[in-house]
Amino acid sequence: MAAEFTGERVVPGQVDLDLWNEHFSRYVFAARLARGKRVLDLGCGTAYGSSEIARYAAVVTGLDISSDAIDYARRNTAQPNVRFVQASAAAIPMREAAFDLVVAFEVIEHITEWRELLADVRRILAPGGQLVVSTPNKCYYAESRKQSGPNPFHEHEFEFEEFKQALEEFFPHVLLFTENHANGIVFKPITNAPVSADIRVEGAPGDPASAHFYVAVCAMVPQTGAPTFVYMPTAANVLRERELHIARLEEELRTKDEWLRASRQEHQELVVLHTGLTKELEARNNWANTLNAKVATLGTRIQELQTELETEQSSARTAVEAYKTEAERLEAEALRLERELQASVAAGEDNEKRLTAEIDKRVAELGKCVDLLHDAEQIVDERTAWVNRLAEEITIHEERLLSAQGSKWMRLGRALGLGPELRKT
Repeated sequence: MAAEFTGERVVPGQVDLDLWNEHFSRYVFAARLARGKRVLDLGCGTAYGSSEIARYAAVVTGLDISSDAIDYARRNTAQPNVRFVQASAAAIPMREAAFDLVVAFEVIEHITEWRELLADVRRILAPGGQLVVSTPNKCYYAESRKQSGPNPFHEHEFEFEEFKQALEEFFPHVLLFTENHANGIVFKPITNAPVSADIRVEGAPGDPASAHFYVAVCAMVPQTGAPTFVYMPTAANVLRERELHIARLEEELRTKDEWLRASRQEHQELVVLHTGLTKELEARNNWANTLNAKVATLGTRIQELQTELETEQSSARTAVEAYKTEAERLEAEALRLERELQASVAAGEDNEKRLTAEIDKRVAELGKCVDLLHDAEQIVDERTAWVNRLAEEITIHEERLLSAQGSKWMRLGRALGLGPELRKT
């Protein structure tokens, strides 16, 4: 994934040359203090500064919260004495006294807990170690961003005195510098010999009020020397750069002139169009006035219809109220009849239950009578059979008696006065 310039993270080759020089020069300034030291680059970004310091330092650790920035730095940094850590500058995951030099360029204004940042830096600095820190001048920055508004990435911006007091709160020895773009005239020999420089800087000491950036070198022990440092980039032919800039402005001006001519022609066409539209608008206004008159007439008729509708609605409401009254009466009557019907049904059900029980009782009693009748019939049949048998026996006995009475023996006995005396019935 390629790194992208957002206005807060410098990517080599993707920013204006002046902006690049502004950021890169701080690392050139700090590199003079890095020789043979253990260096921490807080907010290292794409690590162009870590690479510059690594030319002089023993080892450089680049720390940044962005995984994209760390990935870019690892892919594009070849020095063996540079390593990278993804972490927040607000919570540095390093042991005490681990570094001899810490650089934090354009970092402190991005952190709400900037006091904790300074205390943490002091913790990880070895005795005699130094912090090089930079931040934009709040007053200058606010003036330069009038059109675009406050920087949304900044949590706290500093004026000079506040910045100075904040650093001195944690470090007893603070050397402050201003950083500005400046005009200069360079005499450079046309040879292959190593380039050394004699620099003469005119004017008074740096003015904090008009400075673009503040840079400070902080330490727990006294520091010696605070020379003016001038960074002259290889492309620093200001006149040539101005000529190129003027050429770009002239090209932009020609483009704008073409745009202006096209705009004027378009404006003339718009004037003609406006005239035609004005006439059309007048005709439409006349037509609209006619429609307004019709609308007014229709409005009067609508008002009349509304009055008639209100009258009809009033009559309808009266009829509805009467209907509702009659409906309520009929509903009450229906409810009464329904209750009476329910009472009658309940009484009928009670009578049906009572009669059913009575019938069941009579049926049971009748069943008993039928059983008794069957028993009586059986007794009659038995008695009749008994009577018949008795009659048959009597007949037999009578026949025997008659036979006996007519026998000679009976006659002889009667004559002799022997035998039973038979009574005639």
